[in-house]
Amino acid sequence: MKITPRHFLTALMAAATLTFAGCATPPPPSTAAMPPPVITLREGDTIKISFPGSANLDTTQQIRRDGKINLQLVGEVDAAGLTPDDLQKKLIDLYAPQISSKEVTVSLLSSTFPVFVNGEVAHPGKIMSDHPMTALEAVMEAGGFNPDTANMKAVKVNRIEAGKYKSYELNLKDILDGKTSAPFYLKPNDIVYVPERFQLF
Repeated sequence: MKITPRHFLTALMAAATLTFAGCATPPPPSTAAMPPPVITLREGDTIKISFPGSANLDTTQQIRRDGKINLQLVGEVDAAGLTPDDLQKKLIDLYAPQISSKEVTVSLLSSTFPVFVNGEVAHPGKIMSDHPMTALEAVMEAGGFNPDTANMKAVKVNRIEAGKYKSYELNLKDILDGKTSAPFYLKPNDIVYVPERFQLF
C-alpha cells in the first residue's frame, strides 16, 4: 500500500498519543470530604430551644458553669456534654406529659472556649475562641513567639483527658518553615507553653 502524507500524519499522531499516555501521571485518588466535627455543648454556650406549637416555652439561654440550664415546667436540666440532638431527645422525654406536639428544636447560637498561652510569647494569658483553633493560631493570638528566646521546636500542650493531665510536644518551627505538618487543634482549657531556648554564652 502506498503511504500517503495523510497516512503518515495519522500514524505519527497515534504514536505521539501512545507515548504521552504511557508517561502521563495517573490522577491522584479522590479524597472523601472529612465529616464535620460533632458539636458537643459546653459551659458558656448559648442555645435556643424552640417548642413548635408551644411558643410560650421558647427560650434562649447560656449554659451555666455547672453545665445546667433552667427551663419552664421541668426546672434544671443538664446540657453540657450532650450534642444538640441528644438534648432535643432528652427534652422531648421531659416535656412529654406537658406538651402534645412532641417536638423540640435545640440550636447552638454561639460557642466560646478558653485556652491559655504561657512562656516565651508577647502577651501570655487567656484567649477566648469561638472557632476551632490550632496551637500555632493560639500562639499568634498571644502576639507571636519571642524571636530572641522562644524554643519553637518544643512547644508543649497540656490538657486534662479522662481526669488526668496529658502533655503533647509540638515542633511549630516546621510549620512556620513551610514543612508539611498536621495541625494540632486545641480543646477547651488547654495550656500552650512555649519554653525558652537554651542559649550558650
